[in-house]
Formats: sequence, structure tokens, C-alpha cells
Amino acid sequence: MSQRLKDTFARGKAEDRTLFMPYITGGYPESFETVPLLLALEAGGADIIELGVPFTDPVADGATIQHANEVAVANGTTFQDCLEFVREARSRGLAAPVLLMGYYNPVLSYGVERAVADAATAGADGFIMVDMPPEEAGDFVALCGRHDLSFVPLIAPTTGDSRMPLATSTADAFLYCVSVTGTTGQRDSLPPELGAFIERVRASSPLPIAIGFGISRREHVEAVGKLADAAIVGSAIIAAIDAAEPERRAERVREYVEGVTGHN
Repeated sequence: MSQRLKDTFARGKAEDRTLFMPYITGGYPESFETVPLLLALEAGGADIIELGVPFTDPVADGATIQHANEVAVANGTTFQDCLEFVREARSRGLAAPVLLMGYYNPVLSYGVERAVADAATAGADGFIMVDMPPEEAGDFVALCGRHDLSFVPLIAPTTGDSRMPLATSTADAFLYCVSVTGTTGQRDSLPPELGAFIERVRASSPLPIAIGFGISRREHVEAVGKLADAAIVGSAIIAAIDAAEPERRAERVREYVEGVTGHN
């Protein structure tokens, strides 16, 4: 398990506040911008950061993040580049836990054991593998554990009660609960059935819960805080990058995070 992740959730609980977990795609819009964006996220109030590893077919993502993946892939961004982003950000003072999020194919192409070992050396804290079902995760979870990294499973509303214990058993730090069935993207409100879903997850695991997909505004984060321990924002971060003047992207992202978290 990542000690940084464990400590971060413990700190959030002690301070009685909802942790904020933003996502950016590595290598988007340009490779040289990724490290400044990581630092801007933390400066704005991010507690944990998801760094997306670009992939050619990000099936779980909506149009905004799909486009970011396409651009990053066209820029030539690789899994190894993402490790270098983490390494450089750490050397420049980044303290927040960083989770590598994406699909299994880039990890497999890089070499699974090498990928996990190099991620740990670079300063990453774990993996979120979107397309790795719990039935197939055992070896990867064990490998992460040997390198003091966390594996974070995605739990969907469609996960039945009989399968829930298996789905949650692969986690050691927290659970990533998907608020809706479908792809990522900004939405106007959280689904009314979200509370019942989170209750089912809590009945299966005592671990902290983060909620993602569809969160974009401060009121969403506040609503999530009544149900869970952390709020995840992805598409809205990418949209903030897209809306900014190129020379002010990091600044605009910091301001967006400050606005959503109330941090200043």
C-alpha cells in the first residue's frame, strides 16, 4: 500500500473534509506542460492527483478526455514519459500522491513487472486500471503490493451485491466509485440513486470511497462529501485547460481547483 495515500485519507478524516482528486492526461496539451499542471493542481488544493496514461482507445471516457488522449498519443506520449513527468514533478516539490490511471495495454507493452517497479522508483503511488476486472487483477495487485503501491479498483453502480466483495477486495487504500453507468464527462447534477449505491459499497468494505464521473462544480464536491471521502474531477479540468490561453493554462487550472475546493 502507498503510505502517502493512507496518510492523505487519514488527514482528510482528521480534518473532516472531502479530499479533492483531479485528473489530467499526461502529455496534453503538450508534454512540457504536464509537470507545471501537476504542480498547479497541488497549489490549487488537490490532495491526490490522477495522471492519465494516454491510450488509443479510451472506451470509458467521454469526448473531452478522449480528445485529450488522442492529442497526447499524437504527441508521442508514452508510459515511460508519464513516469518521467512524475519523477520531475517530485524533484520540483510535488508532495501529493499520484495515481497512474489508464488502460492495461500500455502497461503490458512496457512490461508489467518493469512498469510497476519503475512507477515506484519514479514516485508514483499506485494504479487505476480502467479495463482490469477483479477476476484478472490478482497478480497485478500482488505486484503492486510488493512495491508499496496501491491498486485502486473501479466500482460501478451495476456491480451486484454478490460480486461486490470480490470487486472491493482488490483495494488497500480506497475505492473509486463510478457515479453513473457510462462514460466520463461533466453533468448538471449527481444521480439520485448515488446514495444507495454508496451504501452498498460501504456494506462490503471499510475503506474510504472516492466518487468520480460527472463532477465539475463546487456544489457537486459538497454533495459528494456527504456520501464519500473524496471527489474526483477529470473532464472539467481538461475543459479548463482547453479554455485557457496557452501561456496561462497552469494558472487557470490552479484557479479552477481553488474555486472548486475553496482553497486559497
